[in-house]
Amino acid sequence: MDWMEFGLDGVDAVRIVVSCIVFYLGIIVLVRIVGQRALANLSSFDLAAIIALGAIVGRAILGDTPTLAAGVLAIGTLLILQALTGQARRYARIDGVVNSPAVVLMAGGEFLADTMARAHVDRAEVISKLRLAGIRQLSEVACVILEPTGQISVIRRGAPIDEDLLRGVVGADRVPREG
Repeated sequence: MDWMEFGLDGVDAVRIVVSCIVFYLGIIVLVRIVGQRALANLSSFDLAAIIALGAIVGRAILGDTPTLAAGVLAIGTLLILQALTGQARRYARIDGVVNSPAVVLMAGGEFLADTMARAHVDRAEVISKLRLAGIRQLSEVACVILEPTGQISVIRRGAPIDEDLLRGVVGADRVPREG
């Protein structure tokens, strides 16, 4: 069989695999720089795979470069990267590189301007989440956390917070532990 009929030779195959790896890692780095709020509900490696797959499939379907064979090779490479990244996330060091940690945005009734600025979250967003959580007074808040998924969690005062819920959360030491 002549693979050139499908528009792919060995050099192109290597180029596609290397391009996929660089593209995949590049998206993860960009998302880490921009911040996890850009993710909404996806982890950074999910977002990388979705964007890359969409671009490759769209181009392959339209008949542009990459060709059908190149598109299939690229999709296969991305799916393998996705699976390997998922497996590697079991290790805390790798998980810390791939995913942003959870971050405290508000501790007690105090907005943490420093962490909010680093997380690219403004006061209006936090207040909106407080209202959605049914908070009527800032004194009801134990903490507000930006999760690795980009969602914002609100934990109310009223009962002691289990330490497991704050393990690995940046700024957890600023959260009042009393009920």
